Amino acid sequence: MKVFIAGLPTEVDEAELNAVFGDFGPVKSLRIIKDRETKESKGFGFVEMVNDNEAKEAIRCMNGASYYGRRITVNIAEDKAPGFNGGAKGNFRRN
Repeated sequence: MKVFIAGLPTEVDEAELNAVFGDFGPVKSLRIIKDRETKESKGFGFVEMVNDNEAKEAIRCMNGASYYGRRITVNIAEDKAPGFNGGAKGNFRRN
């Protein structure tokens, strides 16, 4: 199950987040989204866990929790809709 995390403090790195979620069960993959130019965290990321029940437990325990003094949001990640372009502007033209 893929989990979305928002409100991440910028000082949190992938190794630390992997350890935090690893307390709930095996982590299949993890990614903190970073700005392309500055390489700084955008404050959100995704964790994919092997076991759905362990992912749900992580969500239950961590959603709304304080992490480095910031309240984080943790929930099931939603798949992008087909054709979603990430909000890029100017990629189409209406006449």
